[in-house]
Amino acid sequence: MDIMFKSTRGDRAKVTASQAIVKGIAEDGGLYVPESIPKIDFSLEDMLSFGYRELAYRVLRLVLTDYTEDELKYCINSAYDSKFDTSAIAPVAMAGNDNFLELFHGRTIAFKDMALSILPYLLKTAAKKNGVDEEIVILTATSGDTGKAALEGFAGVEGTQIIVFFPEDGVSAVQKAQMVTQTGKNTCVVGIKGNFDDAQTAVKKIFTDNELKAELKKRGYVFSSANSINIGRLAPQIVYYFYAYAQLVNSEKIKAGDKVNFTVPTGNFGDILAGYYAREMGLPVNKLICASNDNKVLYDFFKTGEYTIKDREFIVTVSPSMDILISSNLERLLYHESHSEEKTKAMMTSLGADGSYKFVIDDGFAGEYATVAETFEAIRYTFDKTHYVMDTHTAVAKASYDKYIAETGDKTPNVIVSTASPYKFAKDVLKAIDSEKYADIEPFEALYELEKVSGTPIPEPIKGIEKREILHKTVIERGELKKFVENKLR
Repeated sequence: MDIMFKSTRGDRAKVTASQAIVKGIAEDGGLYVPESIPKIDFSLEDMLSFGYRELAYRVLRLVLTDYTEDELKYCINSAYDSKFDTSAIAPVAMAGNDNFLELFHGRTIAFKDMALSILPYLLKTAAKKNGVDEEIVILTATSGDTGKAALEGFAGVEGTQIIVFFPEDGVSAVQKAQMVTQTGKNTCVVGIKGNFDDAQTAVKKIFTDNELKAELKKRGYVFSSANSINIGRLAPQIVYYFYAYAQLVNSEKIKAGDKVNFTVPTGNFGDILAGYYAREMGLPVNKLICASNDNKVLYDFFKTGEYTIKDREFIVTVSPSMDILISSNLERLLYHESHSEEKTKAMMTSLGADGSYKFVIDDGFAGEYATVAETFEAIRYTFDKTHYVMDTHTAVAKASYDKYIAETGDKTPNVIVSTASPYKFAKDVLKAIDSEKYADIEPFEALYELEKVSGTPIPEPIKGIEKREILHKTVIERGELKKFVENKLR
């Protein structure tokens, strides 16, 4: 049975998976969701023998139903190949009593590689299936990791351009260097004088600006997105929850059928939402623990039932990819849990007008958060005890999980979703390990020092990154994104 997709906000037009991937966002500004969430048609025991590619096919064919077997296998095999530095693609590392699902073994050493390695293939296949002749312009706002992963995925892809907006002063030195040194004639990277929410809001407005879209279509362009608002970015993330579970069973940490928890460092809510879809599809998940940093809008939402950005300070932290106040993908969860496009639209309207809405998620989620001090302590303590090195985002999840356990006593086996290599935030990781010794270390010097301290080599993709030529130097005001895009595509 084909799964059709519809808007979270009530647009009655139903589209196929490939059409949703090309469009990126619905005409009414809503996000595409499946009309029904399919159940897995393989057993948990069967899954234990699947490699990552086989598992990806078994899961994605249930969601992206208008792709043929050949099309889907082409996309999967092209994505999950030697560009990852381990054949496991997404291994579970065990340190002390903790299980870390490492999602940073791709070219950009962050979890966004898991989906953005496959999205260009899904998108190009979708364009061909749907007779899209225009050049596809990928518009993306990034809080640090999506940008580089999208650039890496789409660089040189015929028939596409990609424009990435990032907060000029809101990403790490390595994240910024990865983006502004990106090669490829079809790539464009722009810093904005603002934060991620400013960029994300502006990009979403462009997607719903019908006058602009009509004008650009005349010029031979159509927009799509590489953010997790695109269902083609979100669906592949479901796979690694199943894969992590299989690894726990195979390592005899659990038995097939046992429930597990996942603790996920969360900003835009896409990663943890993929875990929700995995659970709805049949993975035995007990709790999805949503870990926030000092920008704890999601923690407050799960604790109180009120999502509010009113009078809330935007805090720049050591986990910049989580420095977000408007978590776009939460809209999909609101739709699924309220079973109502009207309620979802009303909540999104209220958020835009009043900066808040109320809705209680009954069960299955828990919220926790960690301060910068608690994040640093999690890094230091884990390193001292196990010599395992976490990045600052994974450490938010570790600290949050420890607080959750202290509060609840939940003994369910847990997986901490590790979203980035510690090398991406080497300066802050070293400061956490020894605050006095590394107080003034330079960001790129920190890469080489972390190599000595950790005993693990600097990942190949960022070796010598500080010496690469800066190719993208444009910085604009937060209100100039639409004007920039119009001029860029003349």
